Amino acid sequence: MADNYSVVDGESLRRQINDQVIIVQILVMIFLCINLLLIVTFFKKECFYTTTRYILFAVTLLSDSVILSISDILLILSYFRFTMQVWLCIIISVVTLLYLTVTPVTLTAMTLERYVAICMPLRHGELCSTRSTVHCILIVHGISSVPCIVILSTFFVSASLSFYKQYQICSVEMFIFYVWQDYIRSAVQQFYFLVMCIIIVVSYVKIMKVARAASGDDKKSTRKGLRTVVLHGFQLLLCLIQLWCPFIETSILQINFRLFVNVRYFNYIMFYLAPRCLSPLIYGLRDEIFFQALKHYASTGLCKKCFLAR
Repeated sequence: MADNYSVVDGESLRRQINDQVIIVQILVMIFLCINLLLIVTFFKKECFYTTTRYILFAVTLLSDSVILSISDILLILSYFRFTMQVWLCIIISVVTLLYLTVTPVTLTAMTLERYVAICMPLRHGELCSTRSTVHCILIVHGISSVPCIVILSTFFVSASLSFYKQYQICSVEMFIFYVWQDYIRSAVQQFYFLVMCIIIVVSYVKIMKVARAASGDDKKSTRKGLRTVVLHGFQLLLCLIQLWCPFIETSILQINFRLFVNVRYFNYIMFYLAPRCLSPLIYGLRDEIFFQALKHYASTGLCKKCFLAR
């Protein structure tokens, strides 16, 4: 009787995972299509790729698209229990670890850009030129590579040469051999979390002071900038919570596997997919100039399809 219950329970769990994988595929495809439309719109007008906030916005879109694509591929490979050699997994993980951090760091840079635009308007043209933005993107990628370097350095120290030729299911957890590695990874991520939170809060307080002192059109513009910083803060919070997800999931796995599956699914939807749909909301829909361009090119594309169909 107990065996029958375990078989039924295993079948229901399998069905549940099947449904979850299908739902994730639908959501990922929707977000990737939206991001692709926004990226195409970005490259259509010169004012977008010569303005700092739009350039940084495009960086987040590309970063989010890379993460969504790779994480979805790894999810499917894991679901079908597909293994690969460790050295290949390392290459994939380098990209994953890098762009997991690029998005929150870029959001922090976008918050600083809003701070400069509102609190230091006379220096905005100088500090946020196209050349400065390119340097900013390089700095963002440099800062974002530190956690990746730390995690992989501890792995290279601990792993034997034969391990690189082994076949494993690719995941970041594969690089953790000892508890101290987990502690180091956690310390680096907590440090990033703290620094980014301080930047967001300080920027918000400074912009709030300017908002109170402003009047007329300046007040309206400042309040819009303030709301943008709040949305960045919320998006950043979701991105940073995802850094804690592996620790939560590891603890739950030791308690109950079914609960682990449900928590991991919730974490993926809430802290991986949700922050990626906020970028289009903040600059794709709330920004009037970008929204008008998006609407124009989307409608133009539909008209062309209808014309060709005839």
